[in-house]
Amino acid sequence: MLSAFLHAPTLSFLCSSSSSPPPQPKPRPCLSSMASSSLVRIAVVGDVHDDWDLEEDANALQFLKCHMDLKNLSDTRLRGNAAGFGALHRQRYLNNLLHPSSFCFSPFFLVHMLLLHSGDFGNENLELVQDVAALNFPKAVILGNHDSWSTQQFSANLGQEHVGYKRLDFPLLKLSIVGGRPFSCGGQQIFRKRLLSARYGIQDMEGSAKRIYEAALGTPEDHLVILLAHNGPTGLGSELNDICGKDWVFGGGDHGDPDLAQAISHLKETTNVSVPLVVFGHMHKELAHGNGLRKMIVVGTDNIIYLNGAIVPRVKRSTNETSLQASNSDGTYRAFTLVEILNGQVNKISESWVSVVGNETTLEEEHILFKSNGQSSR
Repeated sequence: MLSAFLHAPTLSFLCSSSSSPPPQPKPRPCLSSMASSSLVRIAVVGDVHDDWDLEEDANALQFLKCHMDLKNLSDTRLRGNAAGFGALHRQRYLNNLLHPSSFCFSPFFLVHMLLLHSGDFGNENLELVQDVAALNFPKAVILGNHDSWSTQQFSANLGQEHVGYKRLDFPLLKLSIVGGRPFSCGGQQIFRKRLLSARYGIQDMEGSAKRIYEAALGTPEDHLVILLAHNGPTGLGSELNDICGKDWVFGGGDHGDPDLAQAISHLKETTNVSVPLVVFGHMHKELAHGNGLRKMIVVGTDNIIYLNGAIVPRVKRSTNETSLQASNSDGTYRAFTLVEILNGQVNKISESWVSVVGNETTLEEEHILFKSNGQSSR
């Protein structure tokens, strides 16, 4: 791995097939170099709360990396472009669509994948954090209030991928992930203040806001910045179903983090850093006392998108009666919030449920939260 200069994971793309091409007078260009656009897919996992399986989630993530809706093949532009690559390249493209566990390439997009975890893996669940760290995907992680005691073991396993108060650059993606305050429990009080003081020198909200702000300084000029925090900022509403609204008390209230809001405001006022997206969790989608569902996305007047990924529980059991391997095979539906950044702009955000039954993966449900016309659907 390379870090924020040297610690950002390096991504690469396979440019040759399993069989060697015949000799050519000139070198054949790799397929990825023919692609006309760059697509970054970001899989956001909010509060895990023990719902994580290394093998099944890895299969689901590989599927999300490579999945394209097959109906797009009937699109005139797609068919026209595909024809230019000849029957062999078109067949390879179809094979990758139909078998997403294989290496994914598209003649139209360079597809990069990034995983963002917003914390609360479980009640000090070290084994689960080790599984997340072992996952062979580029990723960034922020620890939550349920991860705030076994912190040395967590940090040792996550290494540079834990971005609390620091920045992790991904040069090939043209993205930088800037971490907020770790261990946040939301609201006006700093949770685990003694730990934050000992580890980060944080004494108050102002000092915390300054650390977040400073982490973003020096971001490469051609990078977008995504802020990753356990909880969202203040200022996004105080109704109980608002994205950071208190749903456990009568009358609601704003339970966002004031230091995160202050850091965002300061970045907007004093820098040219581009922050199109703020990702967090903590405030569960299902409201307390059966009061319905939370708003999970807000588009600010400045076009910053605030995205809550805390779908809890994120795993549901399923019975797949159409499996080719065996009828009534047990499987799971696994939730991810999928962000697509196309050519440097947030293009689409969806709540995606992936069905995993053995080695079979399919997109079970997709709920569109945002499209590039700037309109949020929730």
